[in-house]
Amino acid sequence: MAFYLGIDGGGTKTRFALADESTVLARVVCGGSNMVRLGETQAGEVLRQGVQQVCASARITPQQIRAACIGTAGSARPEISGKIRDIVSGLGVTNFEVVGDSVIALQAAFGGGPGVITIAGTGSIVYGRDSRGTLARAGGWGFAVSDEGSGHWIGRRAVSVLLDAHDRSIETALTNLAIKCWRLNSMDELVQYANSTPPPDFPRLFPVVVRAADEGDSVAREVLAEAGSKLAALTALVMRRLVSRNSQSQESNPKIQQLLPVATTGSVFRQSIHVRQTFNNYLKKEFLGIEIRQDFGEPVDGAIARARALK
Repeated sequence: MAFYLGIDGGGTKTRFALADESTVLARVVCGGSNMVRLGETQAGEVLRQGVQQVCASARITPQQIRAACIGTAGSARPEISGKIRDIVSGLGVTNFEVVGDSVIALQAAFGGGPGVITIAGTGSIVYGRDSRGTLARAGGWGFAVSDEGSGHWIGRRAVSVLLDAHDRSIETALTNLAIKCWRLNSMDELVQYANSTPPPDFPRLFPVVVRAADEGDSVAREVLAEAGSKLAALTALVMRRLVSRNSQSQESNPKIQQLLPVATTGSVFRQSIHVRQTFNNYLKKEFLGIEIRQDFGEPVDGAIARARALK
């Protein structure tokens, strides 16, 4: 029997799935394995632990895996993909590929067909493919300079907005919730911690913002609405880029192709109705008749599909 391994390496959680030709045999969830954010030591330990656990659950050894696909942010950088390759090959897996997390998410949502996937978890990125196989992306350039609408971005933005509210004598539940979440004692400590080096755990504040918004805090709702708008704007950018390229390549038929379907994934979309609503409303206004899919397979299942296709 042939066995296939899929890994979805996120900044907060890493999902592992082991399957045969037709059925997923075991699933395991471990901590984050994004090397850019967490470093080689921590990410490496999570990858090793997860592979060993999912194999143990299926009662096989890593050496029995025929093929594997590892999808993780930052894999486009040779130094990152090289380290991941060393870790996986060191476990005895010999036939595998390392791709971006957007690649496996696109596979899970649309198979080999056209579509645009918008990912918003700890980080964010928009990735799409048209009917001719042309690819396009936007965002996802790292938490320090990009990743708009992500959990990290929302946490950092929340601190900025609550400080602005403080300056304007506007009350917001975000202040006390953020102080408690980070286990601090005062606004002064919050400011110092938010400006510390290395940066604090901004994604940890995302559930706090969701909670405040769900309880009616207008400042928190504005942060989530802004996140939804930024994610939608990046999605619209990819949509237009793919439509433009496709129409330019069809000289005999310059008519713009049918709109590409859009799918979303990641904790930000799953946990915040305010992000979802703003995202959906923005795109439906920009693209009349657009299809926005809410439910599809997990990205790790896209990794399994790609692993099965490896020779």
